[in-house]
Amino acid sequence: MTADVAEVPQIDPKTVMGCTEPRLWTPPLRELTPETSYGFQVIEFAKSIGRPLDPWQEWAVIHACELLEDGRPRFRKVLILVARQNGKTELLVILSLFWMFVQRVALVLGMSTKVEYAAESWRKACRLAMRTEALKREVPDKGGIRKANGEQTLWRATPEEEAADEGSRYKIAAANDEGGRSLSIDRLIMDELRQQFDYSAHDAAVPAMAARPHAQAFMISNAGSDRSVVLNDYRDAALKFIERGEGDPRLGLFEWSCEANADPLDLRELAKANPNLGRRLDPEALLNDAKVAVAKGGAKLAGFKTEHMCINVPRLDPAIDPDAWKAGYDPAPLDEHRRKLAFCVDVSLDEREVVLTAAARMPDGRVRIEPVAAWDSVAEARREVRGLVERNKPRVFGWLPDGPGALFGADLSNLKGRKWPPPGVKVMPIRDELASVCMGFAQLVHDGQLAHSGDPLLDSQVATAERLRRGDRWVFTRRGSGNTAAVYSAAGAAYLAQTLPEATSEIKVYVAQ
Repeated sequence: MTADVAEVPQIDPKTVMGCTEPRLWTPPLRELTPETSYGFQVIEFAKSIGRPLDPWQEWAVIHACELLEDGRPRFRKVLILVARQNGKTELLVILSLFWMFVQRVALVLGMSTKVEYAAESWRKACRLAMRTEALKREVPDKGGIRKANGEQTLWRATPEEEAADEGSRYKIAAANDEGGRSLSIDRLIMDELRQQFDYSAHDAAVPAMAARPHAQAFMISNAGSDRSVVLNDYRDAALKFIERGEGDPRLGLFEWSCEANADPLDLRELAKANPNLGRRLDPEALLNDAKVAVAKGGAKLAGFKTEHMCINVPRLDPAIDPDAWKAGYDPAPLDEHRRKLAFCVDVSLDEREVVLTAAARMPDGRVRIEPVAAWDSVAEARREVRGLVERNKPRVFGWLPDGPGALFGADLSNLKGRKWPPPGVKVMPIRDELASVCMGFAQLVHDGQLAHSGDPLLDSQVATAERLRRGDRWVFTRRGSGNTAAVYSAAGAAYLAQTLPEATSEIKVYVAQ
């Protein structure tokens, strides 16, 4: 929703305070008291080391640290979602030190998308421990803090534990398929969960808690996109339990967020996702950021909703303007145009989708694209592509060697000497920089210079295609947002069509049946 400033109720920013209680949360099994939640101890610990928690953080630890009747943590997995700059990192620092110096667990592992991000929280914990005399006394002089890359460790140990090389350790790792392996984890921190686009890091770390009956994983993030598969799966599962009582009762969700259709310019809505609004966050500054995002729209607004409203936005960096794509809908057969025909084939990353697209430049200067065929396997495509090329005789048939389409390169090379390529057909890989193909295609769409007939497969992939940045340039991402073979095939065909000279004969496209 994007509203004009004049339509938003005028609210004095000084009167708005962030919401201490989250919008969505897993209810407790019983009344929460110092006997039924160790969160109360966390609050007192934070005060004792001179870092008292903010109201929302106190609420979070009381509920997330609920205990079962046998003393085990109620939640094995805790998912906390809150907008940026509200104190997530501070909360993790306090928790990690509490687990080490009060609960005295053996291993705390902190993970983030990049090891330097995990190191930031770890360094804060180390500095706080060394500035707090009661904690510093339990950090061994030798080896208490190891700073070497890949070995960052904070070690708490009594003299007896130090002699036995025991005690508590806080280590860090990158969120990848190696993080957490070969360890037994008592407390797992997974920061920026929205950045985990597959289960490789999760499956390396979470199973390492299996042998620890009191273990917990704290997964903290702001909202993600459709690519954030781990976050989205956990959130969906937690909501299912909250709404229907079905699923995992030991998965807890605590989410400070706006409604999906909330107005970015309404401070009362922003307060739902920013519990520190009016405390550590300046409401007027946040509102000014919202105004800029609304005025810019597109990726800027999507980023604001994700970062500051904690709203899941399907695409954070859309590659193709959806409105311009819809405007390009103009059904017509390719054989009506006296232009040379270009074919391009591409393969999805999982090799379960192969798409062949035709393109031609029309008399009005626009490029028209049409799907020719799509297959569910590379083997099936190999059997039929050659026949389609021979029947249609495009002026050029290409593929993208900088990707899964390279599978066709060897096949097409091996066909030489077997009446391949057909007379008049140039077979070639598109060796120019891939970013030129992708960015050029998006620009054609944006400028209204691309026509299409509304193919369902291509439409669906255009709707989810995101940019993968390569410095100042970008390509269509192949990971995390679904297949993009149809988009790549269309982009490659359009690129080839623009390189051909004017044609002088009619063309007719034979589509695979």
